[in-house]
Amino acid sequence: MSETLFSQIQRLFERTYAQVGINLEDCLIDHGRCAQLSRLAGASARELSELARTFLRRAGDQLYVGIYYSRWLIEQLERHDPRSGLSDLNIRSLIAFVEEINHALHAALQFKLGQREIHSEDYARNLELQAQVDTYLVLLLFVAFFRKTQKVSRTDRRWLRFHLFASQHPGAFHDRNLRGRYLETTELAASYTRFLDTLNGMRRLDEIRRFRSLDYGGKKERVLALMNAS
Repeated sequence: MSETLFSQIQRLFERTYAQVGINLEDCLIDHGRCAQLSRLAGASARELSELARTFLRRAGDQLYVGIYYSRWLIEQLERHDPRSGLSDLNIRSLIAFVEEINHALHAALQFKLGQREIHSEDYARNLELQAQVDTYLVLLLFVAFFRKTQKVSRTDRRWLRFHLFASQHPGAFHDRNLRGRYLETTELAASYTRFLDTLNGMRRLDEIRRFRSLDYGGKKERVLALMNAS
């Protein structure tokens, strides 16, 4: 049986960081369940994207994960499979697809390491910053694959950065907390990935593994130090 895009991306993240121990595709939920969980999540959840969402719930020593993708998003990825090429037709859908897998994977890994405060703001910002960084690196891999012997160009990187960072509009959130979360994490991720672009493959791998091990305060401190150094 051929691998799905979902399983390929999960396997890529696990090779980079650690085995999560479960098949995250088993956590996929339908629209009805998404609507139910969104109501339980409170008023601010209404402002989150209706294209894709990840839900986390703790019950004792168990973490329950739900990953939702809209039918429209899946249809876009099926019609314009990113494994056949990246373009303006599928880049935004792929970003949303990858980010939710990343949220679920890192939440599960952190829970295994004893992180239980899954509803704190720092926890949410940590997952969001990590997802933006990791998604940028996944997009680079897609571009590099299709460039084959050619290097990823500055134009390629600008295009990826536009869709992942510049085209976001965190200021549009009415909820002050969400607005602050996405403004800050997008700025930090954009800066940190510029630093990653200066590293070779092995140094970049070592760096992102150390970065992933930090809590949100540590990640923010690391990025700000790099910004000051530059």
